[in-house]
Amino acid sequence: MIHTDAPAPGAAEPRLVVRTHAVDETEPLIPRTDPRSPLVWLRRGEGVVGLGEVLRIESSGPSRIEDAAAAWSALADAADVDDRVGLPGTGLIAFGAFAFADESAATSVLIVPELVIGRRDGRAWVTRVALETGDRESGEAGGSGEPGEVVGDGFEVAIPEPAPRRKIPHVAFTPGRVPPSAYESAVAEAVRRIDAGELRKVVLARELVGELHEDDGLRATIMRLADDYPDTWVFAVDGLIGASPETLVRVDHGQVSARVLAGTSARGAGEASDRDRAVALQHSQKDRDEHALAVASAVKRLEPHTARLDASPEPFTLQLPNLWHLATDLKGTLGDGSTSLDLVRAVHPTAAVAGTPRRVALAALAELEGFDRGRYAGPVGWVDGDGDGEWAIALRCAQVGADGRVTAYAGCGIVHDSVPADELAETDMKFRPIIEAFGG
Repeated sequence: MIHTDAPAPGAAEPRLVVRTHAVDETEPLIPRTDPRSPLVWLRRGEGVVGLGEVLRIESSGPSRIEDAAAAWSALADAADVDDRVGLPGTGLIAFGAFAFADESAATSVLIVPELVIGRRDGRAWVTRVALETGDRESGEAGGSGEPGEVVGDGFEVAIPEPAPRRKIPHVAFTPGRVPPSAYESAVAEAVRRIDAGELRKVVLARELVGELHEDDGLRATIMRLADDYPDTWVFAVDGLIGASPETLVRVDHGQVSARVLAGTSARGAGEASDRDRAVALQHSQKDRDEHALAVASAVKRLEPHTARLDASPEPFTLQLPNLWHLATDLKGTLGDGSTSLDLVRAVHPTAAVAGTPRRVALAALAELEGFDRGRYAGPVGWVDGDGDGEWAIALRCAQVGADGRVTAYAGCGIVHDSVPADELAETDMKFRPIIEAFGG
């Protein structure tokens, strides 16, 4: 379903009018976002932020990604786009977040902002989007700042000034519907089913809940994530905020890539201990087996869409501030003209966040977790008018509701030799980024 402020039925179909121009500078990006409804996609300080909302596409159920992709394609085909920059993230784009499960009560969304501000490879730009029907044009670029600046061919836009840095809001998190003891029991039951041959791996998550009282806190929270975890995808879409290390899929002019993560270890207390932890992870048979299942799942889903797909010969250790991951990069060339949303639909959910076999694992986690994941572990990212885009798995994240309720999520891959207490401790490590980002 597409939501806009367009005229009533019977009027001409609305058309998006999109203008992208280069500007001298847009850094810093996060302080220019709307603190109450931030739209953010950044890594290493580069990416895009959005302000305002021209329209949104909402979907749900088993066909939520397919339905959103079809609606987006129709909008993009009809759009009037003038892109003077031509980089990933310029022109017409939508920020998106999809529910993890087919039966989830959470709505999946694609949001087209009124104003996009971006930077990549040392270049900066702004994109203004308006909704046009006949002679009517709506959706003036939002935001506060200096009077409009003419940057070319009558293109006038007000780039918001960066807001002053504010104190991070404090959210006190407590266990959600599944307390720690119940989580350990669920892990033990999952191991029993794996040992019985019912499945090979299942990913079990838990949640923490809290209340956000400060109105202007989200910008500071996102900045904390970007500062502490610069090598992750830092995102904010429709209240879903996080810093994900895992690339679900990236499509850029026929090239496709992904990063698969599975297998985790805490960082060491000192340099020698830290190095030992990384080496131990790389040689852990449990973690390598778990990782191999996740890689095989991603390759199986991507390969039919590619003319060539290469994987890292061996998993490598990815260093994050609070933990180590085993990682494998996939790179290839598309062979069937798929868009990024087509590939998102093909690969989600991966074994890294669901388990394997997929159908059995999904049924097991739905039964054992005891809550609706919402958009946690679902696809989050952006798509452009040509169908290219960057999508991560929504990890190390929290959903902020309109009522101020904050729900944080973390999960672990359970295999035959998983130990419940160890898996609980791993979720605590994975909660750390979002707890600290909310002042914990």
